[in-house]
Amino acid sequence: MSAPAVPLASTARRAAAMSACPVHSLRGKLRQARLRPTRQRIALGWLLFGRGNRHLTAEMLFEEARAAKLPVSLATVYNTLHQFTAAGLLREIAVEGARAYFDTNPTPHHHFLVEETGALLDISDRDIALGPLPLPPPGCEIAGVDVVVRVRRAAQKGG
Repeated sequence: MSAPAVPLASTARRAAAMSACPVHSLRGKLRQARLRPTRQRIALGWLLFGRGNRHLTAEMLFEEARAAKLPVSLATVYNTLHQFTAAGLLREIAVEGARAYFDTNPTPHHHFLVEETGALLDISDRDIALGPLPLPPPGCEIAGVDVVVRVRRAAQKGG
């Protein structure tokens, strides 16, 4: 005895519901980047990508994971961020020595760094004009250019 036929409309609705599911979409995004969608990657990816484009440090993501009661170590957070970056899902922006932010918008653009708060704000790639770049050292090639413009609150005039 064969299984009952599933109406085409029902199959289409199920496929549409699955594509609208953020976890299903995240699994697909990870698979497309050739990353196995493990429980920890899904959980951290949900925190990273579930709120639109953001700039986070590993420590910020670790604190969000702890607040969400996710059992992950800081080392796991760092490893996951670096795996997502290598797969093209994130951009790493280095500021102030060893401090790095991870940007959920991997498209070419630049940033303002607000000195008082440490916040990064996007600058459109169209708003920065770069001159000719120097030749890289022998055996190297330019992988990209990140411009970080440092800003601070202007002093109040008068008063």
